Amino acid sequence: MTLTVNDTITTLIEPAERRTSRETESRDSFDAPAADTVPTGHTSLPSPGDTPIGPRRHLRGAPAEERFNLLGALAASVAFATLLFGWVTPMTGAIGWAVVAYLAFIGIYALLIILRSDRLEVADRVMTALLYSAGAILLAALVFVVVFTVVRGMPALVHPNFFVQTMQYAGPLDPLEVGGIAHAIVGTLIQISIALAIAVPLGIATAVFMNEIGGRFARFVRTISDAMTALPSIVAGLFIYAAVITLVTHERSGFAASLAITVMMLPIIIRASDVVLRLVPGNLREASYALGASRWRTVWNVVLPTSRSGLATAVILGTARGVGETSPVLLTSGVTAVMNANPFSGAMISLPLQVFDMVKSPEPTMIARGFGAAATLILLVLLLFIIARAVGGKGPGQISTRRRRALATGSLADLQRIEDRLATRASIETAVFAPVSNAAPISGEPQMLEASDEDDVPDTPAQPEAASDITEVIHPDTPKESS
Repeated sequence: MTLTVNDTITTLIEPAERRTSRETESRDSFDAPAADTVPTGHTSLPSPGDTPIGPRRHLRGAPAEERFNLLGALAASVAFATLLFGWVTPMTGAIGWAVVAYLAFIGIYALLIILRSDRLEVADRVMTALLYSAGAILLAALVFVVVFTVVRGMPALVHPNFFVQTMQYAGPLDPLEVGGIAHAIVGTLIQISIALAIAVPLGIATAVFMNEIGGRFARFVRTISDAMTALPSIVAGLFIYAAVITLVTHERSGFAASLAITVMMLPIIIRASDVVLRLVPGNLREASYALGASRWRTVWNVVLPTSRSGLATAVILGTARGVGETSPVLLTSGVTAVMNANPFSGAMISLPLQVFDMVKSPEPTMIARGFGAAATLILLVLLLFIIARAVGGKGPGQISTRRRRALATGSLADLQRIEDRLATRASIETAVFAPVSNAAPISGEPQMLEASDEDDVPDTPAQPEAASDITEVIHPDTPKESS
C-alpha cells in the first residue's frame, strides 16, 4: 500500500484519541469480518456464550440418588447370590457366595447408573466403587487376622505371668498360670535392635550414594539391591549359617540371627530410601550449593531433613519385614526355653520362632500360648511403628500446632532484636552527627592536622574528615565525594 504526502501529514497531525479509536475500529473489523464476507460453504464459529453447558458432575460426595443406587445394588446383589446358592443351584461355600454377590453388585450398580448418566460418569462411578471395595476388603482381611489372633490367644493373654515368666519350668501339660514368653520378647527386642543399628545407617548411606554421587558403580549397587528384595528368607539364613556360624562362632546365637534379619531388612530400606530421596526437589540442592555449602553439608542439612518422614516410613517397612522372619532365625538363633540376654553366646529365641514352636504342639494350652505370642508380636510391631512415626515427624510443609507456636515465638524474638538494633543505630547517629551539625562555623583558615616529618600525611581539615569517616562506617553505601 502506498501512502501519499497528504495521508502522511494527516496521520502526523491527527489527535492521539482519534487515531487510537480508528486503529481499534480497524482491528475489530479485521478480527470479526462481516457476514457477507464469509465465503460460500463456510459457517462462522459459534461464540462461547452459545455453547450449552451441561449439569455439574459430582466427583466426590454421595447425593441421595447415589446412595439409593449403592443401597439398591447391594440389596439386589445379596438377594441374587442367596437365591442362586439356596434355590437354583446346589452350590455351597461362603467364599463363592461372596464372589458372586460382589460381581452382581458391580453389574447392578453399573446398570442403575447408566439409566440416568453418560458413559464417562458410569466409568467414574464404577471405578470408584471398585477402589472403595478393594480398600474395604483389605481392611476387613487385616481386622480379621488381628481379631482372630487376639481371640484365640485371649486365654493366655489374661494371665500376667504370660509376660513376665519363661517356659523353663513349664511343660505342654501345665496350665496357663505357669510359664510365659518373657525370654522371647527380650530376644526379639535385642535381635531387632542390633539389626536396625546395622541396617538403618548402611541402607540410608547406600541410598544417598546412589542418588547424590551416582555413576556406573551406583547403577550396579541399585541392581544388586533390587535383586536382593526378592531373596528368599531361607537363603539368607543359610548364608549366615555357612559364613558366620560354621566359620566363625561355631554356635547359634542372637547376633547371628540379627545378621540374618539385617540381610532381609537391608534391601527394603535401600529401595524405599532411594525412592524417597529422589522426591527431594533439585532446587533445594542447587540453593544450598549456591550458598557455598559442600555436598556433605547439603546432604546432612537439606536432603535428609527434607525426607525425614519418608525415611521413617522406609525404616518401618524394613522393620515389618525383619521382625516377623522365622526361617533365618530358626537356622541361626536356636530354640531355648530360658532367658538369655547375651546375643553373642548361646541360643536366643524370638517371638516368631516361639510361635512356630508352640503351635505345632497338639496341646490346647500350648496352642493358646502360641496365639498369645502372635498377638504380642502384633502389638510389638505396632509399638515400633508408633515410635518410628514419632521420630520421623511430619512431612515437608506439615507443621504441628506446637511447632507453629515455636516458630511464631522465634519470629517475634527476631523482630524485637531487629527493632532494638535499629534503635541503637539511630541513637548512635544522633549522638555523632548532632554536635557536628550544631557546631559554630570555624573562622579563618581550617584547622590542619599535625603530622610529623616521618609520616607522609597530607594536611586536611579535621572535622570534615572525621564526619566523612563516621558516615562511611554507619552508611557504607553512601557515595564518596570526589575531592
